[in-house]
Amino acid sequence: MFRSSFLSALLAVTVSPAMAQDLSLFAAGSLKAALSDMADAFAEASGTPVTTAFGPSGLMRERIEAGETAHVFASANMRHPQTLADAGKGGAVTLFARNRLCALARPDVEVSTDTLLDVMLEDGTRLGTSTPKADPSGDYAFALFEKSGQAEALKGKALQLTGGPESAQPPDGRNTYAWVMDSGQADVFLTYCTNAVLAQKEVPGLQIVQIPEALSVGADYGLIALKDAPAEAQALADYILSPEGQAVLAGYGFDTQNGG
Repeated sequence: MFRSSFLSALLAVTVSPAMAQDLSLFAAGSLKAALSDMADAFAEASGTPVTTAFGPSGLMRERIEAGETAHVFASANMRHPQTLADAGKGGAVTLFARNRLCALARPDVEVSTDTLLDVMLEDGTRLGTSTPKADPSGDYAFALFEKSGQAEALKGKALQLTGGPESAQPPDGRNTYAWVMDSGQADVFLTYCTNAVLAQKEVPGLQIVQIPEALSVGADYGLIALKDAPAEAQALADYILSPEGQAVLAGYGFDTQNGG
């Protein structure tokens, strides 16, 4: 991992060797690839190890509320970090990236953007989502259902397959959504477009279907440095918000503050 000039300059200003402490970064599962890269770059530049934990944002918030040590929390929505801020557990919440929902479909499903709603409503279609409240991806899927005019029908048939406290876990090394689709648990699955791209890389036959504009749901990602965190926590948050950090996020398909 390269040592960026921006990151080195940032750390020279904000962190002294005497202050250095290990950092704990909690983040949404959809951020795993991008923030793992950034954590590695930050650790190399600062000499400060960064321990990462990824999972559904609601469950990560609950772990923080239960007393687990987290210094920076990057959520797939604004509500979970704002809940922590409102409880006095951290500073201001900053919007740092955006995502969108896409549909993943098995290779044998005949579907397009124009027919997606009809296909989801078909009796024979197994429709997968993540788990609302525990995972913002599920909340965004259910928001899409509300926009469709067929909310009750779609909610009634949605299989909440991922993101919950009791959701089955994929085998080690498997992408969650590639595994769900490849193992035949769903015919169509609503997830973040960034997740869909990673799933298709693992199972190339999977289809990525764009959501119709009338049903499109955006996902705002919020970042917070938590109370009593070491000084490096703000430096890590600043790096995520920096042009270089935003470029990493854009490289993984996120919409960023720099237009990526």
